[in-house]
Amino acid sequence: MAIPESFLDELVARTDIVELVGGYVRLIKRSGSNMFGLCPFHSEKTPSFSVSSDKQIYHCFGCQKGGGAINFVMEIENLEFRDAVEFLAKRAGMTMPDEGAPDEFLHKRRRMLELNRDAARYFHETLLSPSGESARKYLAKRGISQKMVTRFGLGAAPDAWSGLLDAMSGYTKQELIDAGLARRGKKEGGAYDMFRNRLIFPVIDVRGGVIGFSGRALGDNEPKYLNSPDTLVFNKSRNLFALNIAKKSKSGMLILAEGNIDVVALHQAGFDCAVAALGTALTEDQVRLMARYTESAVIAFDADEAGKKAALRAIGLFEKTKLGVKVLDFGEAKDPDEFLQKSGADAFSLLLERSENHIEYRLMTIKNNADLGSDEGRLKYIYAATELLSELASEPEREIYGAQVAKTAGISPESVENEVKKMRKTKRARQRKQYEKRVTRPAAAMQPADRSLRYENEYSAAAEEGVIRCLMRDLELLRICEDMNFGSEEFTSPLLAKVYEVLSMRESRGREPTEGLILSGFPANEASQLTVILQKPEATPHSEKSIRDYIEKIRAEKYKSDAPDEKLLLAIKKYREMKDVGG
Repeated sequence: MAIPESFLDELVARTDIVELVGGYVRLIKRSGSNMFGLCPFHSEKTPSFSVSSDKQIYHCFGCQKGGGAINFVMEIENLEFRDAVEFLAKRAGMTMPDEGAPDEFLHKRRRMLELNRDAARYFHETLLSPSGESARKYLAKRGISQKMVTRFGLGAAPDAWSGLLDAMSGYTKQELIDAGLARRGKKEGGAYDMFRNRLIFPVIDVRGGVIGFSGRALGDNEPKYLNSPDTLVFNKSRNLFALNIAKKSKSGMLILAEGNIDVVALHQAGFDCAVAALGTALTEDQVRLMARYTESAVIAFDADEAGKKAALRAIGLFEKTKLGVKVLDFGEAKDPDEFLQKSGADAFSLLLERSENHIEYRLMTIKNNADLGSDEGRLKYIYAATELLSELASEPEREIYGAQVAKTAGISPESVENEVKKMRKTKRARQRKQYEKRVTRPAAAMQPADRSLRYENEYSAAAEEGVIRCLMRDLELLRICEDMNFGSEEFTSPLLAKVYEVLSMRESRGREPTEGLILSGFPANEASQLTVILQKPEATPHSEKSIRDYIEKIRAEKYKSDAPDEKLLLAIKKYREMKDVGG
């Protein structure tokens, strides 16, 4: 059953998109009524994600995604339209009008979250029971207190094949398999527990829902760490362990560790801003997630070679955002937990204060990988180091670090400076060439970014966009369209014709052209393109004249396309003359 328009109108009216988006993105006021922040849909250093409190829409000038409140929830929560509406309705305290059978996807999602919550309780109770003795011993060995056990909801999976399966009697085997809590057995209809004889770390999202689990082997089980597979509610590349706690920290930073135990140990020592990836290399999605809650990140990976490589890779991801990044060097300790046990919390605080910024860390890595005792090694070091310096926007930074590179390589600071200038000049020339290539193709610049929405006639489409903008501001202008006998059939863009029909229908029903609601009725790529169109300026004081001019332009373009080609007519005339002479 379709959701009534009246309900959707009320829902959108009750939802402040600035407040909604602000729950996911840190927004700051920059100009007018628009708020800006780092886009949650792609990596960036400078905020290009705009939220309009007037229009109740969002738009990213970088990746071009856009839409209204419903579009945003669909995109960021990966929900279908109806599920996103129900998500917002619950948030607004509204009851969905259709009380029939729940949507199958949403029902499964709810059941899985309930199952995960009950499983987390079971694991926690097991930890406190005789079956959790080995897990308790392990925690005691690592110095983890009961307070931390409670705060993180730590648990234990017994050394049994069906401990959880037997306990979750209110759920089917298939539900446990779908949630990644059980595996299908070799025998038909059989299943067994995914987590056995492991210390359990529940993974809780920023809204407080248990979405998955991470288990550390207590015996000789392999692998050492086992994480829930991706499910309807869990994607390990898009979540971070302990972010639900760390997001509330007043420290002004997030410490990124490699292991869950490191995170728990850091929180116990008073560093409540620690988080960790979930069994995979750090991803762009996780970095963007961190950028929603902080402006400063500290990488606290293990001190081995694998940890150093992972740190360098993480720096590359962080550089795509505006986050300030530092890297910790634990000296003789192999990880944060060991450092804390040996040196204590005060020493760790001092380590944080003296941590290297990512430029120093990368220069040190380049130095360690070069043979400075040979000319070839020195040249390799100079080239790699100056390449890094050429990427720095700050001239003082280039000068300071350039002097360090010169000293290390045994050459003059002027030589390093000249090499950096040469590299920057080459990069600027390349960027200028790419820019000129774009601006010399004005017709191409008018085309939608999505190729499936390409305009047949760019100049007519530009005028068609203007018609839509005018109507979005004032549906009363439809009377001018009617007076000029203008309708959707004159649009060359199918998308814009569809929007015109939607607006006409809303006007006939006496409903306002609510931008955020209208956008929600279109697929993501179309909503994004419409947001781009609506963001373009329009001469609203002269809207009646504007819409007449746009219609005349559309018809002029149609006349041009319908008119016979002059060169073709001339060629036909000459052919006929030659034929007459020959005849």
